[in-house]
Amino acid sequence: MCAVKITAMQIFNSQKSVLKLSDGLDFQGFSFGYTGPCEGEVIFSTSVFGCPENLSDPAYEGKILCLSYPIIGTYGAPSEIVTDGISDTYQSGKPHIRGLIVLDYSSDFSHWGSNKSLDSWLKEWKIPGIYGIDTRFLSKHLRDNGTMLGQIIPDGCKENAKVANPELENLVAKVSCTEPRTYGKGGKKVALIDCGVCDSTLRLLLAHNLEITRVPWNYSGDLSGFDGIVISSGPGNPALCKETVAIVKKALEGNKPVWGFALGANIVELAAGAKVYKMKFGHHTANQPVRLADSDTCLITSQNQN
Repeated sequence: MCAVKITAMQIFNSQKSVLKLSDGLDFQGFSFGYTGPCEGEVIFSTSVFGCPENLSDPAYEGKILCLSYPIIGTYGAPSEIVTDGISDTYQSGKPHIRGLIVLDYSSDFSHWGSNKSLDSWLKEWKIPGIYGIDTRFLSKHLRDNGTMLGQIIPDGCKENAKVANPELENLVAKVSCTEPRTYGKGGKKVALIDCGVCDSTLRLLLAHNLEITRVPWNYSGDLSGFDGIVISSGPGNPALCKETVAIVKKALEGNKPVWGFALGANIVELAAGAKVYKMKFGHHTANQPVRLADSDTCLITSQNQN
């Protein structure tokens, strides 16, 4: 059992809660957000800012997210502002994590754009949180041993004897759109296969004078009339997206540009005949350094991939 000493001044909610990992390690903390159990794959992120944006990224579907930055909740959750069907403040219309792990939760929030606390936002979507956890120790443990399954169990809630592995579910089908939708007007028409696309991706594509048609992961329509095809990021195991792989395989036989990123890149690789495998602990961060090939230039990138 691992625990962090919390002073009385720091305690927001005295209801105890425990994080249980599949390797037998337990972490004692306190409950915030929704008071109920959850289970999923426990991962860590080293992002300093962007908590609401991270939590609403569809690529986090099925995950229990540990934030290594020590103080979370200071700027609450922003009001949702939607322009032409795209959120200006979140990555999608709702949080996708199954649970949240933090060291110190701040119930006092202050930001010009916020209209509710992080605690209230999690309650609204029935997402449990646990605080008082040594998140840096937990992050190191996951880095050394790899991501693993886990549960958050508030006092009085029942523990599951066996945690279901979300990697065995088709998580993309849960987060993809169900009907095509077109955004913007531009000189080139691009088909965006939605495997869990972020609203920020839509904004970036539209900034290049494109007309974007967002289609479901298993779209059965004709894509030959588009000038290019983009396969978005998303959650879970790309090998379970057999319909998407078949769509991309057909597209690669043509002469139109095809581009995938994160999970989308894995799907392009599978369509081209390559094999993919899950990384030990993935990249879930807004501060991942990437060096441009054949140069000394280094960029700090935001990544969320398995």
